[in-house]
Amino acid sequence: MNNNFFSLFSAPLTGGRIEQILSAATEGLHVQPSKLREKILPFINASATDAQIMQHLMLLALQMTSLQEPDWKNVAGRLKMLDLYRLCRARGYIYNYPRTLAENTACGVYTSQVTDKYSAQEIAQAASFINPAFDMVYDYAGANLLIKRYLCEYNDKIVELPQDMFLTIALLTHQNEPPEERMALVKDTYEKLADRKISLGTPLLMNLRRPNGNLSSCFIAQMDDSRDSIFYVIDQISAISKFGGGVGVNLSRVRCKGARIKGIKNASGGVIPWIRIINDTAVAVNQQGKRKGAVTVSLDVWHMDIEAFLELRTENGDQRMKAYDIFPQVVIPDLFMQKVRANEDWLLVDPHEIRTVYWTEMSGLWGPAFNEFYAKLEADAQSGKLEMCKFVSAKELFKKMMKSQVETGMPYLAFKDTLNRFNPNKHDGLIVGTNLCTESHSNVRPTQFGARKLEGDKILREEHGGLIHVCNLVSVNLANIESDEELESVCRTSVRLLDNAIDFTEVPVLEGVLHNRRYRTIGVGAMGLADWLAKRDIAYTKSAPAADALFEKFAAYCIQASIDIAKTKGAYGAYEGSDWSRGVILGHSQDWFEQNASLKERWRLIFDELKQYGVRNSQITAIAPNTSSSLIQGCTASVLPVYSKFFVETHGKGSIPNCPPFIAQKFWYYQENRNIDQRVVVDIMAHINKWIDTGMSVELIYNLNRDIRAKDIYQTIMDAWQKGLKTLYYTRSIQKDGTSAKKEECVSCAG
Repeated sequence: MNNNFFSLFSAPLTGGRIEQILSAATEGLHVQPSKLREKILPFINASATDAQIMQHLMLLALQMTSLQEPDWKNVAGRLKMLDLYRLCRARGYIYNYPRTLAENTACGVYTSQVTDKYSAQEIAQAASFINPAFDMVYDYAGANLLIKRYLCEYNDKIVELPQDMFLTIALLTHQNEPPEERMALVKDTYEKLADRKISLGTPLLMNLRRPNGNLSSCFIAQMDDSRDSIFYVIDQISAISKFGGGVGVNLSRVRCKGARIKGIKNASGGVIPWIRIINDTAVAVNQQGKRKGAVTVSLDVWHMDIEAFLELRTENGDQRMKAYDIFPQVVIPDLFMQKVRANEDWLLVDPHEIRTVYWTEMSGLWGPAFNEFYAKLEADAQSGKLEMCKFVSAKELFKKMMKSQVETGMPYLAFKDTLNRFNPNKHDGLIVGTNLCTESHSNVRPTQFGARKLEGDKILREEHGGLIHVCNLVSVNLANIESDEELESVCRTSVRLLDNAIDFTEVPVLEGVLHNRRYRTIGVGAMGLADWLAKRDIAYTKSAPAADALFEKFAAYCIQASIDIAKTKGAYGAYEGSDWSRGVILGHSQDWFEQNASLKERWRLIFDELKQYGVRNSQITAIAPNTSSSLIQGCTASVLPVYSKFFVETHGKGSIPNCPPFIAQKFWYYQENRNIDQRVVVDIMAHINKWIDTGMSVELIYNLNRDIRAKDIYQTIMDAWQKGLKTLYYTRSIQKDGTSAKKEECVSCAG
């Protein structure tokens, strides 16, 4: 493809030009161009405009898409890109990168960092990297989403093409690298982005080239039990949402409904009114006009307001106690799960009373310390020493969670003790909840308002300032990975890209800046596992050994990449005293790897170099849901089975058919999640999870047409906890009438 082809759009689309467009759109695909030609000819007349012809061609190609001929969706995607060229032709050129860069920088669409940091010769060299053929790899759903959501606009017109975007991102990613190395790094990163080996998290793809753009996907804050803290955190939510981040907020410190305020009984309204304000803030402060804000609110299961919390999104009950635009998450200690299993009672308490009477912050406890303290509370409650408390059946409370999950898809579940057992920075704090998609988490703490001070307006003092979890995300597209060598190269590029981004992102909250300095948390994830397996003739339900081996390599490659960066740039701020510094990786000592790992020599080298150099990032791998970004990548989402072998998304402007990329050749190796026992899925997730140092977005789907009963759902969740999964994300259910609970997509993180 070249500029001579682009010139086809300099005159009306008739005759030979349409023939050439059809030839380009179908080249190399398993379709017959004549079928589309026959259908378009009756539509062409003197009154048909170029826009109408192109739109009709796309519509016809989509209508012809089927399981027998899936490539028609790729034809439609190519036509969508060609139509973009037609629109951009009005600028007088297509893919003149130096000119695009200069014009977009001059009008403020692009940051000036590229022109400030790179010479004209380097920019010209970078322009030579652009390969327009990469635009032809998208199917319609991917091309449409990429154009609609991510390409920059100015005065309501698109002012960049996909390869302009990827090249600018690559240039900015390596702007601070040594001059003698950076152009090779730029080329490497550009090609892996353009060839869909690496998928960027939404904020990176959307903001990395725009002035003052936040690049971080995930944020987690914690509210303290004061009006100052509550409204301070709500303001932080609005700031994060404005710049495209998804937010997690833990409210377990906030006193319950009916608790005392300044000694006055029944003065507190509890957490629900504050959650409703958070809900409305997420709606009011949208993410740069692209979508509404997205927030998960978490509450520990011992909190007195937990029962009302579980009803936040159900249809029945008092509407004044509802919040339909937030995503509830329950934080669960091992002790609760043990009491559910033993069918024992569970004590609910007020954190304010516990803080006042025992001088203990209950949300700050986990593991044996929590169990010991909880036993004391149980004894005191039984003897009448607590004013605000309530015993409930642990199993009945658990059933309420399951009922809400089947009805609404939520709450998400976060297993607190598991989260903190595998927390590499347990020497420096604790994890109180997770991010919006449950795959990313680290230590957080609320800002202490009694002693809060500012150094000018730049940064909170560390001894009084809070910490807000911040994480940048990318995902490796396994569908497009052909060898172990390529996987290692892609992992290495991903880690370097994310670590570099930490140094020049504009974090919208001060406490997030502190977190980046202290932990340098990143999240390299994966998508397209179902495709990777199908290409290798492995059925998903039989994939546990293959997935285990694949993700051991994935972990080793990513950890080694972070160690390699530490060799020249140093370890992260809180490294001393961490699990890493004590020779513990993924929660295990080297002896565990000698007994359980396959890549023994590789792990020995990693442990040796870790001891010598440390590691650059405190947390490195995290698997996001990738529901939207997988459309752009043309693969199945995340590491789950495909939802359906063929499906049609219907919206106001029409229907878009979709299916996995290798369905024509590997039909029988794609197994649909809705027909798989979810305990099998959980077992495969557990094999992957042991190699992921942060977390995974584990979605479950219950097909009620398959005689699913409450005990099956109960046992699936129990299995997830017992097999070491840190969290459970969204729950989807297919009703007996064939309808499926609509999943509200998380696109704030990795998409």
